[in-house]
Amino acid sequence: MTIQRDGDYVLWDEWRNPEEDEVDLPAFRFEAQEYRREVERATADRSWEWPARTVARLLEQDLRERTDWLARWECELGALSARPWEPHQVNVFLFHPGRSAIREDRPWLQFRMILAVSSDDPADQAERLAEQLVAGDPRQAAEVCGGSPDFARQLGYSWPQRRRA
Repeated sequence: MTIQRDGDYVLWDEWRNPEEDEVDLPAFRFEAQEYRREVERATADRSWEWPARTVARLLEQDLRERTDWLARWECELGALSARPWEPHQVNVFLFHPGRSAIREDRPWLQFRMILAVSSDDPADQAERLAEQLVAGDPRQAAEVCGGSPDFARQLGYSWPQRRRA
């Protein structure tokens, strides 16, 4: 669908589905102020989060505020994730030397760290994990998970061996 502002309203229209040729849904019109309030309410609702997801969100907020912690290691924070099927861990993804290397066609690698999460208070865990992460070179605690074998060689890293099932 297309979402657009139309004066004092927000309009949902032009419904599409790649699986079907025709989607027969009407346009929906919402009062813009009410729509904004509902989006803000839904965005603030964290009741659906499981502990690892809360830790990931809080940890990412903290790490993104620490703008210089990765610069000394020539790294850039990619993303943090907590997957429902891995409820006791947070994944931290980093780029070395940074995402700009991808655009500039220079060697780059992506690293992944897996952080264990317990049932302890998520805010306390996020704070503790942030302090651990910023204390040293994150590449030493991470595994290469993206880039290429050639890029790994050029940057002085080993390419991970493929695990056999």
